[in-house]
Amino acid sequence: MSGLTDRFFGRVYDLVREIPLGRVATYGQIAVLLGVPRGARAVGWALRALPEEEQRRVPWHRVIGTGGRISPRAGPGPQIQRRLLVAEGVGFRNGRVDLARHALLAPTDRRSPRRSRRPGPAGEGPQPGAAPGYDSIDTRGRRSVSRAR
Repeated sequence: MSGLTDRFFGRVYDLVREIPLGRVATYGQIAVLLGVPRGARAVGWALRALPEEEQRRVPWHRVIGTGGRISPRAGPGPQIQRRLLVAEGVGFRNGRVDLARHALLAPTDRRSPRRSRRPGPAGEGPQPGAAPGYDSIDTRGRRSVSRAR
């Protein structure tokens, strides 16, 4: 692994260690807290690469998918994750973690726009001629527009 990857993975592990017993966070929330708002998959890669000797010190099972889902993957991982969460008192509703009770951070509804389509003060809002969608600011402060789904 490169030094950059090692540092990112280490930051993921450090942050995941801070999730308290009985609480969960999503891959996306971890990414946002690390300052990489579109880095949910990278968080997943980091946790997938977690060395076996570190698994007791990094509560990887407390990181879940959007909407409270346990992410599907090959092998017994999803069953182990669910068993570990239940042992910590995390409740499930309709096969998903009850985020209203167990989320570390307030859950967000990904279906709603992050920002209003209405332009704000001068200089804000969609750029002239931009594709329809939602305005966003990337990690370098550049404005971009992503298409609504």
